[in-house]
Amino acid sequence: MIQRVRATVLALAAVALPGPPASAESDGAERLIDLLGLPEIVEVMREEGLAYGDDLADDMLPGGASDGWTATVSRIYDPARMEATLRAPFLSGMDDTDPAQLIAFFETDAAQRLVAREVSARRAMIDDDVEAAARDAYLERARDPDATFRVVRDFVRVNDLVASNVAGALNSNLAFYRGLAEGGALDMSEQEMLAEVWAQEEQTRADTRDWLYGFLLAAYDEVPVAVLERYVELSETEAGRAMNRALFAGFDRMYAEISYALGRALAREMEATEL
Repeated sequence: MIQRVRATVLALAAVALPGPPASAESDGAERLIDLLGLPEIVEVMREEGLAYGDDLADDMLPGGASDGWTATVSRIYDPARMEATLRAPFLSGMDDTDPAQLIAFFETDAAQRLVAREVSARRAMIDDDVEAAARDAYLERARDPDATFRVVRDFVRVNDLVASNVAGALNSNLAFYRGLAEGGALDMSEQEMLAEVWAQEEQTRADTRDWLYGFLLAAYDEVPVAVLERYVELSETEAGRAMNRALFAGFDRMYAEISYALGRALAREMEATEL
């Protein structure tokens, strides 16, 4: 499932090595990448990242975002690198899984409309006012859950979305601290960084829950309940669980690499502004 963590990717180009012959599973996993809208989601994540880069500059750089900083953030949030980093663990995670029933669902018009709404809602929530409204809508609807809310709640539970997103966020925060520390902008030991990250766990969990429900309700509100129920059922299958694990493996790696790169870049920029 899509993580909210705002981070980036700095990966060296890998040397292309001959691999095993393509299997039906690997071909199917490649097909799933397109059906799930992952290339489009990566583009939205880039937009989020560029906005987050401006926020970091406002918070941590005396003069705000310089042209150099903006260019650096744009290079870090390179969509081709981001997608490549996400793709490898996803394909690996789907190696031993027959994705036929997943493909059968996501190839339907109803599922493709669902995916399109995910991308649209994610892009809309880059706007702070839209995000705040989505959070407020979730809290209001939680008082008297309707049918869509109940199915979304099942979807979150079945896929363990809150806990998995929190773990990814904390790992990304740690990677960001490591980047800052290795760049000389943060004087903390590994143990101190771990303690700082874990101190954020409760707030991260609450923030993740509110954002996640706000996003899913905004995305799925006009999706027929029967389609959502089928999505939940699919998530409970062996193939559905494998896809969920593979998605998190890919996003976790991508966000950790991006966060580390962003920390290192910010440390360099801070040093340059002090000279």
